[in-house]
Amino acid sequence: MTTNEIVTALKPSAFYPSKWIPFLIVALLLAGTAVLEAQTVAMRAAPQPDAPTISRHIYGHFAEHLGRNIYGGFYVGEDSPIPNTQGVRNDIIEALRELKIPNLRWPGGCFADTYHWKDGIGPKEDRPSILNVWWGNVKEDNSFGTHEFLNMCELLGTEPYLSANVGSGTPQEFADWIKYTNHPAGTSPMPNLRAENGREKPWGVKYWGIGNEAWGCGGNMRPEYYADVYRQFATYASDWNNSDGIYKIASGASSSDYKWTEVLMKNIPKNLIDAIALHHYSVIDWGNKGPAKDFTEDHYFAIMREALRMDELVTKHVAIMDEHDPKKKVDLFVDEWGGWYEVEPGTNPGFLYQQNTMRDAMVAGATLNIFNNHADRVKMANLAQAVNVLQAVILTDEEKMLLTPTYHVMKMYADHHDATLIPLEFESPTYSYQGESLPAISASASRDSLGEVHVSLVNIDAHKPHTVRLDVSALNLQSLSGEILASEALQDHNTFDQPNRVTTRPFDGARLANGTISLELPPFSVVMLSARGK
Repeated sequence: MTTNEIVTALKPSAFYPSKWIPFLIVALLLAGTAVLEAQTVAMRAAPQPDAPTISRHIYGHFAEHLGRNIYGGFYVGEDSPIPNTQGVRNDIIEALRELKIPNLRWPGGCFADTYHWKDGIGPKEDRPSILNVWWGNVKEDNSFGTHEFLNMCELLGTEPYLSANVGSGTPQEFADWIKYTNHPAGTSPMPNLRAENGREKPWGVKYWGIGNEAWGCGGNMRPEYYADVYRQFATYASDWNNSDGIYKIASGASSSDYKWTEVLMKNIPKNLIDAIALHHYSVIDWGNKGPAKDFTEDHYFAIMREALRMDELVTKHVAIMDEHDPKKKVDLFVDEWGGWYEVEPGTNPGFLYQQNTMRDAMVAGATLNIFNNHADRVKMANLAQAVNVLQAVILTDEEKMLLTPTYHVMKMYADHHDATLIPLEFESPTYSYQGESLPAISASASRDSLGEVHVSLVNIDAHKPHTVRLDVSALNLQSLSGEILASEALQDHNTFDQPNRVTTRPFDGARLANGTISLELPPFSVVMLSARGK
């Protein structure tokens, strides 16, 4: 290939911008034309009559009293000049409604096991303050409590998921909170107290976490000890028949702590447990997490290795669950996941504020595909966290607000909510870096209640495009549309001055012919395809 031929081939585009051309020319002259050649991936859609439903709750979120997640994030107060409803920012309400968030976990996280819910009810001027020892040693004035959170969930049209205080609380405190939120007024002292505080109708909270990270900030417990504590708390959650319909979630393992899952599945009676949690963050080194936006390919590859490790973790924890629960009565909730980096320079290290780049879009897209493909057991997941903390979908600065690349991935994937999984069979090409390799392509597919088929595809390769040939002959499709999230650099992100630098756009690079969908996935991109049947 001559230099002129290379220049002609490398016309500037969204994926090969003009500033890259000189570098690509040099690379191609040194390496030959192989760099330009996209490796072809042969996929096949293999629908199954007994395929599971992809629960919409896989696309859940997390709001902890941490940094500017609640205060200065969701909640600005009713007297704020920022437009709000009952103190909650209207622009955040609108953005999360568009995201169709199915659930929101609160009040923690580590904060949950120091939180006493009665401190956060009644007249705000009478609510006691505490010190938030976990996150920055800042004053917590309890102005955002049970009423504020549950009313906010109603505004968002989402299900609340409450984390009960096991570490420093009591079974009675837990039982009282359930009665306060769920029982009709006039039936007992707790719902009567709720009515006195301005809420006659119960909220009907279904999902209850019994402690958080009991192996760590929730009490540094041994699994055998926590299993006994869990049994005690779960016993007082409802009556003999669980007539309140309470869904009880045990504090589960950290990443690869398979013993924790083994002990809980063995020692907790199945009539006392509905789900077990799992926490896994994509982090390089807890002592040196690396920057959120000015990262290198070393950082990127290491983070993607940890993100893709989620498939192994889910597979192995599910195998243990299957051994003790072959009928799959107990669900797996991955109720904390996401990328974790060093905080932005100049910000409070206890507030965990980090930028969100195309790398985070890769983490989100690949992780959600993993959850979709494990939909038989994974029934809920909660990205950490919703606003201004860790892998947030929304960032704010006073009156300003922006949507992150992760937000756009979550919105693209909303088509999978409550759709039937369509298994995909394929062998991924590799993304190789310094002698290590990772699967470059991640994918999942589903058919919704209207019969429309959706396929989400992620190419994490930092350099190479990959061609996909997806055999959909078993699906009898006739029309095709697409959407893509891509950018010029992995470090690209949205700022308050450029809030739409990274956003989705229509994708017309896919073709459907003779039962096959053909497309090229650009480097570090996410594509969602939608097709209707004949």
